[in-house]
Amino acid sequence: MNTNAPTGEFPSSTAPLAGVRVVEVSSFVAAPLCGMTLAQLGADVIRVDPIGGAADYRRWPLTDDGESIYWAGLNKGKRSFAADFRDPRAQDLIRDLIIDAGVLVTNAAGRSWLDHGTLAAIRPDLIHVQVLGRADGTGAVDYTVNAATGFPQVTGPENAGTPVNHVLPAWDVSCGLYAALSVASAVYRREITGAGTKVVLPLEDVAFATVGNLGYIAEAQLGGADRPRVGNAVYGTYGIDVETSDGARIMLVALTPRHFRDLTELTGTTAAVTALEQALGVDFRDEGSRFEHREVLTALFAPWFRRRSSGEATAALVGTSILHERYRTFAELAADPLVTANPMFRTLEQPRIGTYSAPSTPMSFDGEHPPVRPAPANGDDTAAVLAEHLGLTDDEIDALAADGTIRTNEKEPA
Repeated sequence: MNTNAPTGEFPSSTAPLAGVRVVEVSSFVAAPLCGMTLAQLGADVIRVDPIGGAADYRRWPLTDDGESIYWAGLNKGKRSFAADFRDPRAQDLIRDLIIDAGVLVTNAAGRSWLDHGTLAAIRPDLIHVQVLGRADGTGAVDYTVNAATGFPQVTGPENAGTPVNHVLPAWDVSCGLYAALSVASAVYRREITGAGTKVVLPLEDVAFATVGNLGYIAEAQLGGADRPRVGNAVYGTYGIDVETSDGARIMLVALTPRHFRDLTELTGTTAAVTALEQALGVDFRDEGSRFEHREVLTALFAPWFRRRSSGEATAALVGTSILHERYRTFAELAADPLVTANPMFRTLEQPRIGTYSAPSTPMSFDGEHPPVRPAPANGDDTAAVLAEHLGLTDDEIDALAADGTIRTNEKEPA
């Protein structure tokens, strides 16, 4: 059992999802993020993996000892159950755990013993959340889904001749949060009606829904021109990055007339901008006009920033309404008060990895962020889960471990 997360801590009786139990059979980002989010909100989440870990158990980045920092980050606060998925006895144990918990989150495909119909025939009020790549059941990942969305065609420098992918796995993250919302909604529905729920959530549809919700599909269908690449500019308003005297870059966004007025006053260009308006016959209170003439406007503003260090420019910007932020590296962010003084982050002693700042949920509840608990190693909690939820004795658990059906800390598989 994971000694860093004893049974009594799953979950706190005051946590939003206290009393909810979830079995997660997953890998990579979307489904594990769903489970971690539910665990952070107080659900007892049991991640079920093959002995030795699923495909993401050693995913980069790694420590010098080969431990996955990535895996630890997405599995905080869960319990780990490890079994031989090829063993029918293990399949029966996993099925019994799912039936006992009443909630399954999975992105595993092609396993009949995890099918909704098979499980719901035993427990009709089961909540079964299936994350797919595509709606037709074929495989897809964030980076292949992204290729179809249109975003790579408008991402990157204006003169880029090829599609540019974003590094952030945005669709995986969105999908994981949609999945967590699906579980919470289905649990509420079951509380009210007693009914179970089958949720199917294709990653591809998460991406396409987002493209549609942000207006890109409607714009195209209504005859809009193809979106151009605009580099770091913000489409439809004034937003651009500028360089300071020490080589730093700051992102500026002027969404409103007040933002823009403050920017012209700060940079001493009010008269020049007014003259530019008159010459062009436009009104820069309109954000579309600010976007269309962003290059000439930036030529007016940029010299002010080039004459000042990033510290001087930031100090001056703080006294205005202008939306701004200095570009940081991951290392700079890790050492910045944005992390070190942020109550969302807690110092976490993660076994096998080290001590570092780890985030709780972005949401606080009554002024408090939920606690941060470490991620388990593969099989840390197998014995405790079998004893607690299925009533197996120590002898029965030892026998299963000796046969290689399960993995426990107390007894490695033969």
